[in-house]
This record gives sequence, C-alpha cells and structure tokens, in this order.
Amino acid sequence: MAENKTVTMEKLVSLCKSRGIIFPGSEIYGGMGNTWDYGPVGVEMKNNIKRAWWKRFVQESENSFGVDAAILMNSRVWDASGHTTSFTDPKMDCKECKSRHRADTLIEAHSKGKVNPDAMTNEEMEAYIQEHHVCCPVCGKFNWTGIRTFNLMFETSRGVTDENQNKIYLRPETAQGEFVNFLNVQRTTRAKVPFGIAQIGKAFRNEITPGNFIFRTIEFEQMEHQWFCKQGTDSEYYALFKKKAWDFLIDLGFSPEHLRYKDHDKLAHYAKEACDIQYLFPMGWSELNGIHNRTDYDLSRHQEYSGKSMTYIDPVDNSRYIPYVVEYSIGADRLMLAVLSEAYEEQTLEGGDVRTVLHLHPAVAAYKAAVLPLQKNLAPQAKEWHAKLSKLFMTAYDEAGSIGKRYRRQDEIGTPYCLTVDFQTLEDGTVTVRDRDSMEQTRLTLEEAIRFLTEKVAFN
Repeated sequence: MAENKTVTMEKLVSLCKSRGIIFPGSEIYGGMGNTWDYGPVGVEMKNNIKRAWWKRFVQESENSFGVDAAILMNSRVWDASGHTTSFTDPKMDCKECKSRHRADTLIEAHSKGKVNPDAMTNEEMEAYIQEHHVCCPVCGKFNWTGIRTFNLMFETSRGVTDENQNKIYLRPETAQGEFVNFLNVQRTTRAKVPFGIAQIGKAFRNEITPGNFIFRTIEFEQMEHQWFCKQGTDSEYYALFKKKAWDFLIDLGFSPEHLRYKDHDKLAHYAKEACDIQYLFPMGWSELNGIHNRTDYDLSRHQEYSGKSMTYIDPVDNSRYIPYVVEYSIGADRLMLAVLSEAYEEQTLEGGDVRTVLHLHPAVAAYKAAVLPLQKNLAPQAKEWHAKLSKLFMTAYDEAGSIGKRYRRQDEIGTPYCLTVDFQTLEDGTVTVRDRDSMEQTRLTLEEAIRFLTEKVAFN
C-alpha cells in the first residue's frame, strides 16, 4: 500500500495562511467554524484548477455544454430529487459533553476503516456502537442519545411578510441545475444524445462534523458533469468516465500510488453503478470524486413532479425515451486540498538548509513566473519585463530581501519559474530563468521567455 508523504494538515494550514493561499473565515471576529477564505495566491490556484477541469471536460469535448444555474431553486426541485425527505445524516449527541457526532464517522474511526457503515441501517449502527462500547471522542464518556436524522439542507424563506413567506433552500448540490435545464440545453444547442451538461458552482450542506481543513465544509464548490445517454450504453459510458476522471488527476500531477478506485458497497436508490476515486490525504484514504450511473431516475422524477415531458426523440430512428445519466462529480475545494497535499515537499539541500516547495503543475500555479531584480537599482528594467509578461500570464514581482529568500518565497507558493534581471540583462537583453523543481538556470531573451512559458504552463 502507498504511504503518504511527510506533509501534515498542520503544515498545510500554516503554509496556506502565511503565504496568502487560504485564511480562516471571519478571522478578526474570532472566526466561524470550518469556513475558509481564499487569499491572493489561493484564488488564482483554485481558478486555475477549475479552468483545467473545464478545458478537459467541456472545451475538449465535442458534445458537452456548460450552464450556471441559480443557487436558489423552486422547492419542488428538491421534492423531486428526494432531498427534502432523505438528505440526512445519522446524528448522535453525547449526553455528557453535549457534542454532536455522525454515527457512521464514529464507527469508521473506532474500526480504523475496517467496518463500512454505508452498508448499515441506523439500527445496525446503534447496535454496533453499543456492542463495541464506542466512546465520545471529545470527552471519552459512553453516554449517547439514539440516532436521529439530521437534514443537511440550509433553509431560508422568500416573501415580503411573515404570513407570505415560502420555504426555499440553499442548494446542497449543483446537479439538479443540470437536470432541470436538460430540455433547454438540448433544444438551444440542437444536441443529439449522447451529450453532456457541466457546471461549476457553490453548494451548501449543514454538516454535523465538518473538518480536516477544506476537506469538508458547509460551503463548497462543485464541478459536475452529467452525461445523457441511451439505456444500454450507460455502463460503457460509466467505465469511460471512470477512466477520464482518473486520467485528469494523473495529468494534474498525482501519483497513481496515491489514488485508488472504491466501489460503493451500498448503492443510492437512484444508482445502478457507483464508485469513488479516493486519494491518500494527510489524514488517510478519503473520497476525492465520484462517478455514478444514475439511470433515468432524475429526469423521470422531474417529469413526474413538474408535469413536463423529459422524453427525447431520437432523430435517427424516431424512438422516444428518457435518457440515462452518468454523473462525474468532484469538489473544487477538496481537489485543491489534494493538489496541495500532493505538491508539498520539504527538501534538505547541501549545507543542511530545508526548502519547502510546492511542485504544482504549472497550469495550476498562481503565478506562472516571478520577475526578480538582482538588486534594487535594476528595478526599472525588471518592472518593464513584468509589465510585458503580465499581459500574457499571471506574473509576480518581488524586490524585497536577498535573491535566495525571494526564490524560497516563490518555491513555497509553487511558482514554476523565476526570471532574474541582472547586469547582463543590460548588455544583451537576457535574464536568468530558474526552474522551481530542478533549480537549474538558463538565459533567455524576452521573446524566448514568452515562447518558453507559453509551452510550459499549458494544461494538455
């Protein structure tokens, strides 16, 4: 089995805060549990991750289309999807310290992952906790309430007066926005089945036990792709998207040893096939993304609840059917955490110095290059280079401190190349280009540097 590297969650959190990647939410007011703000470096990284995903699954797909559906939707959407009745977690409260826990999480932790609570009913989980005397992880006492279901959707209301208010929800997933727009997308693009609808957007879940930095939060961003296909071809496309999801992670720079498929032991009511790709996070193996064969459940339910036909008429043979859906879903925030974990390394250099470096794919890095004057009196020339490069790439500029310290700062945020303007620049118009990973250096003109960076920072 693969072993995780030396990175810990504490090191990642510290690096993210000190280098402007991710900050605790509402920090000056004492924070708000498990909310996080992306800083100047983090917002660029996360946007780049989303761009890479969109390029692969929409731009490079000949028959996939994007939408950006509203966060607030008609509440009947969530009746049709089943969220208003079944989107719950099994909660247990410790009677001693009043802390609240998910029963399935307690069982996973107690059994060290050997028992899978996904395949257990609430009664079976309660019996396991009693039989194995699973104690509260906060106070160590064994005094639980029974399991109660806890709805994960955030409720709000719409209306001018108290008497005229209607209950609505913050969406707990983005997928329903793709399903309810199936007819609109198919009609306006003249798409023929099979085709895909993709979306990147915010979702909200009132999690009982959020935690592990940005792994599980109450506000998060999903990247989802729904592939609409004919029954009988669904399993073939399910296998295809399992591979596409895996290949995307490998192309982002993940080691295959840190990834694995995990088939679902207990299928959701709508699923014919389902699996996760798990990643070896600092806290252990956990879900990174999911691929699901959802059959025709979603469109059939929306047809039933809306009264609108979701039938597709095949222009080739005039057959009529409700398409099956193969879903690929991955959280942008969770992928961000995995990217940081995979890229993090502490290198011991000659002389005993330790270099912290993020080996990010150049397409993901916040800055593609940093322009550094060797000395402050070379700042005018360096700023000219920075101005020209900034028209084409996100480019950093730094003139504070020794050149060695500035290299280290760029290493810590994953900048792949540093361009140092020195006295030779004044003579021949070249700069020293330093590679983040190898630390090797070469000299290039501005035109050569632009061609070099254009080739190196692309996500292919």
